[in-house]
Amino acid sequence: MPKKKPYFHNNWKAYKKAPSEFFESIEYDEFMDWKVAGWEIPDTVDCIIRERNLVTDKVTEYVYKRSGAAQRKLRERMASGECEFTVCRDDTIHLLTPRLEDPYDDPLA
Repeated sequence: MPKKKPYFHNNWKAYKKAPSEFFESIEYDEFMDWKVAGWEIPDTVDCIIRERNLVTDKVTEYVYKRSGAAQRKLRERMASGECEFTVCRDDTIHLLTPRLEDPYDDPLA
C-alpha cells in the first residue's frame, strides 16, 4: 500500500488577519524581476513538474529529488496525450505540450 503524502500546513489565515502595514509594497517591475525571473529551488529538489490536463483543466504539481523518477513520470503521463507540462529546474523552465495533428500538414502531398 503506498504511503500517504504528509499534509503541509500553510498559514493563510495569519496572513489574511495581518494589517496591510506589515507588507512592504513594491513596483510591478521589481516584483517581476524578484519572483518571476529569480526563482529559487532548494538543493534537495531536482525539478518541479506542473501538469495541466487539457480536457479538465485540472493542475497537479509533482516535486522530484531525482531526475530519473521525474523522467519516468513524464513518459508515463505524456503517453495519454491530453496533458501539458511545465518543468522547472534550478536553471531552466520548459513547457512541454502534446503534438497535435495539423490538418494542413499532409505527409503524402
